[in-house]
Amino acid sequence: MKPLAEGEWVRLTDAKGRRHNFELKPGAEFSTKKGQIRHDDILGRPEGIVIQSSLGGDYQVFRPLLHEYVVSMPRGAAIVYPKDVGQILMWADIAPGLTVVEAGAGSGSLSAYLLRALGPDGHLGSYEIREDFAQKARENVAQSLGTVPDHWHLTIGDLREAVTETEIDRLILDLVDPWTCIPLALDRLVPGGIICAYVATTTQLSRFVETLRETGGFTEPRAFETLQRDWHLQGLAVRPEHRMNGHTAYLAIARRMAPGEHTLERYRRPAPGAYGPDYTGPRPFGWQPPEDEPDGA
Repeated sequence: MKPLAEGEWVRLTDAKGRRHNFELKPGAEFSTKKGQIRHDDILGRPEGIVIQSSLGGDYQVFRPLLHEYVVSMPRGAAIVYPKDVGQILMWADIAPGLTVVEAGAGSGSLSAYLLRALGPDGHLGSYEIREDFAQKARENVAQSLGTVPDHWHLTIGDLREAVTETEIDRLILDLVDPWTCIPLALDRLVPGGIICAYVATTTQLSRFVETLRETGGFTEPRAFETLQRDWHLQGLAVRPEHRMNGHTAYLAIARRMAPGEHTLERYRRPAPGAYGPDYTGPRPFGWQPPEDEPDGA
């Protein structure tokens, strides 16, 4: 059993599910609607205790899990939410010992998960163009993991100009314009490596996917979003909760072909008009208008 110590964060929850996170400091107090909570009443005790505030409010005390910490941690940029992190870790097949590059680092939520999944034998190169965001990411990772891991290299700079990794297993892009990093992926991503983009809008999603297709150097991209809905369970009252975690972002993922190889042409024809005269974006590698639709419609 590891007792709660000075400098650690704790998460307090009351009977209504209201949550409070704070750092433990000797002699300090935390204010709630139900009175003051003395840090000294928590320090040196185990997780899972129930403490009482000065006005009689009861609170459960635990160390925050990583997914609980990242949604409430101090932010510079917006975070990658836990429901999306889980999909990235799975679909990008993040595993110990890999070399992973991410841009940008944002507030460090995805960085913390990647570092834990990669383990000390892996390598994470994070690139962030804003110094204030990079500093916040470093602080959050140190707080959530207890230290700044040796296998993390955080660089302040543009990935497209500052990248030092030459053989990348996984490339994770959380940028406004991830399609501009595709030439880098063609050059540095190992055969069979995975590129993953995290974007907020359908226009970004479309341009990224079509630019991948245009190169012919990646497998057919897979694109999706994740919606998370909790359930209410009390006796015979079993129903979905009225609130849910809806759209946060879209993910698009593809694998790198070997140099000189081109992905197989799609067996299924595009929908009529998909690449018609009104479409002005990139077109799949080797694309030709159908013979019965000379204008591409």
